[in-house]
Amino acid sequence: APAPAAPVTATNVPSNAVSSPMVGTVYVSPEPGAPPFVSIGESVREGQTILIIEAMKVMNTLPAPRSGTVREILISDGQPVEFGEPLLVIE
Repeated sequence: APAPAAPVTATNVPSNAVSSPMVGTVYVSPEPGAPPFVSIGESVREGQTILIIEAMKVMNTLPAPRSGTVREILISDGQPVEFGEPLLVIE
C-alpha cells in the first residue's frame, strides 16, 4: 500500500492548488453514490465543475480556474473547508 501523503500545511501548499472561495462543506460528486466530478490523473478544462461547496444550505459549484490535469485531491467528500484552504492541484 502506498504511504499516506504528508498533510498540507501553509508552508507546503502547492502554488497550483485550487483553494476554497468560501467556508462550507465540500462534495466531490453531484449526489451521494454518483461518480466524482474529477479524479486524479483526469484532464479538466477551464470552467468545468470540479467540486460543490455547500454554504448556508446553498450548493455552489466550483469551476476549474484553468485547464490541466488533476494531480492531487487534498480533501475528502463531506469535509468542512475554510476560506483559502487548498482543495486540489491542477497542473
